[in-house]
Amino acid sequence: MNQFFISAFYFVIVIGFMVLIHEFGHYAVAKLLGVRVEQFAIGFGKRLFGFRRGETDYRINALPFGGYVKMSGENPMDQHSDDPREFLNHPRWHRFLIAIAGPVMNILLAVVLLTAVYMVHYEHASYMDQPAVVGWVEHGSPAEKQGIKPGDRIVQIDGVKNPTWEQVEIKQLLSANQPLSFAVQRGDQNIEGSVVPVAVTSSGAGSAGWSPDEPVIIGDLEPGMPAAKAGLKPQDKIISVDGQPVPSIQAMIESLQQTKNKPLQLEVQRAGSTLNVTVVPVLADTPGATEKHYRLGFRNFYQTTVTKLSLPEAFSHSLADNKRYSVILLQLVGKLVQHKASLKTVSGPIGIAQQTGAAAQEKGWTPLLGLCAAISLNLGIFNLLPIPIMDGGVILLLFIESLMGRDISVTIKERIYQAAFVFLILFAAMVIYNDIAKTIAQRLP
Repeated sequence: MNQFFISAFYFVIVIGFMVLIHEFGHYAVAKLLGVRVEQFAIGFGKRLFGFRRGETDYRINALPFGGYVKMSGENPMDQHSDDPREFLNHPRWHRFLIAIAGPVMNILLAVVLLTAVYMVHYEHASYMDQPAVVGWVEHGSPAEKQGIKPGDRIVQIDGVKNPTWEQVEIKQLLSANQPLSFAVQRGDQNIEGSVVPVAVTSSGAGSAGWSPDEPVIIGDLEPGMPAAKAGLKPQDKIISVDGQPVPSIQAMIESLQQTKNKPLQLEVQRAGSTLNVTVVPVLADTPGATEKHYRLGFRNFYQTTVTKLSLPEAFSHSLADNKRYSVILLQLVGKLVQHKASLKTVSGPIGIAQQTGAAAQEKGWTPLLGLCAAISLNLGIFNLLPIPIMDGGVILLLFIESLMGRDISVTIKERIYQAAFVFLILFAAMVIYNDIAKTIAQRLP
């Protein structure tokens, strides 16, 4: 229950700030262009409190999910006059600037926040930047069925040439049950084919069953689980299991499913010395998975590169990362529209609240700021989608009107907005339902 309140508290703070920045973008440009702003609101529904300054009512409403800037004459269904300060009496390029200002503010905020984080703590898994050389292939996986072997270098994945492991993982993550073209280099041979990643988590994330050659180093230990009971400690490096080398954490996980609850002899390297430890796996819940697996009870510690970047370097990396994440988001939206990705990959308010609470409790402030940057970018991109009522929908209608040379009739706009409102309500209900289902699945025995 305590975790619930922590997550809810930080969720309200973070989302409130994101909405404030978004709506301030609309507000500032509207004021700059001479549009009368009647309300600047955080939340929807009944007004709880606020103040009036000049012609604008600044208010906090009862339902803390979003916000809005109410401009005079903005709603096509309202009565209109010849007042030059009404929204619809302004030229289309004014209305376009006002509509796009909110998403732009969120995207700029994401760049600024990530720049600040990178100036203090720039960390990423070392193998992510490396060429995609396969260290291990899961038995019976899509990759094995396509003949992929350890030592193969992936030189093309879904059109991306000479990818890093980060690019490979993103492609397979978004392509559950969808074919991915690939090419691997094996010695002097170039082998091409197509692999279909399978969904491996409750969120529908895809996996082809290949992984890099990455040492197994113990990170967080779960109290009461076999690894902790056997005396293993963080930073212990597992060299072998029953005399067999361990090329990756995925290889070890698969091996545990074969040996089940058989006692295992681990060769462990600790602070320059070698230890032999006996441990007995247990069948237990697996975070993010719908089925129980034989586990030892620790999270793998991935070797990371940690540094601080100068302002120009941090800004450059922030721009590059936000650009890459934007492309990933748009690819995910495209796959959702084509029914090539599951809606389970989308986190709603509950999922975001859980992530926010977890980030807030991590050491330092950089994890929370990093998550805020991701949420802000998501909010900006989502609002640019061409859905009526959303900013992107307003922009789309303005573009259509520009091509027509006249405004769309009020009746048609009214029907469009009504249909869009129903769609957004249904979409929100489905996302929240998936959030609840995933939460329940993770907690069931």
